[in-house]
Amino acid sequence: MKEQETADQAQEVLCAVDEKGIATLTLNRTSKHNAFDDVVIQALLDHLDRLKNDPTVYVLVLRAIGKHFSTGADLNWMRSMAKKSVEENRQDAKQLAQLMHVLDTFPHPTIALVHGSAFGGALGLICGCDIAIASSDALFCLSEVKLGLIPATISPYVCRAMGVRQARRYMLTAEHFDAATARQLNIIHIVTDTLNGALEKQLTRLTQMILTNSPNAMTRAKQLCHVCEHKAIDSELRTLTSDLIAEIRRSEQGQEGVNAFFEKRPPAWSGKDE
Repeated sequence: MKEQETADQAQEVLCAVDEKGIATLTLNRTSKHNAFDDVVIQALLDHLDRLKNDPTVYVLVLRAIGKHFSTGADLNWMRSMAKKSVEENRQDAKQLAQLMHVLDTFPHPTIALVHGSAFGGALGLICGCDIAIASSDALFCLSEVKLGLIPATISPYVCRAMGVRQARRYMLTAEHFDAATARQLNIIHIVTDTLNGALEKQLTRLTQMILTNSPNAMTRAKQLCHVCEHKAIDSELRTLTSDLIAEIRRSEQGQEGVNAFFEKRPPAWSGKDE
């Protein structure tokens, strides 16, 4: 029985990388509506740690199988943790916090593809991605306070996305909100209809654009966004950004991109899109 459980758990997060360099992590815990526990969190961490060092990876897609993207934390797991010590709970929470950090700082573009319900911790995963697409029937909720809990480890990413003022409302009311509202709150970038594979078409459109871009430049652009988020616009930041553009102009891909433009040819990295 234990061997079967281990085999099933290994399939709760699927990982694949296609010939174009599109890596896909798929939540596959459909019997639990893709709610995550320590096993799922560790599986996501393991995959992300491996993928961030894989030279063939160009972009990462986070999605789910089944009716829902994810209903957040597995309540059975949460109940079991309530019986453990404060230190055990602290270490367990650090694992989820580490997952959010690793996803947020993943060196390549990340896209969340959302359908059905995205509750609780699932919003942390979405807000940790660079781009989020949702079907128009998707439903969102920061539901923790209904259970006597708080959205602690995901709060930095949710507050950054929607702003503290809006976070105070939705974290305190635990009300449901739809995809259109999620877009207004900056949680979702694009909302699609549910017909004719519209969600997949949007994903294809975005990945095709990303595949034409310089991998090094996209990594550096993500790093730049993190720097600008935490620094005041002062002389230190002006110097830093000036140094960055000076450095990247002289980089191999920087020179290749500019030369390719003037020579009216695709840059060397664009073979990913062939």
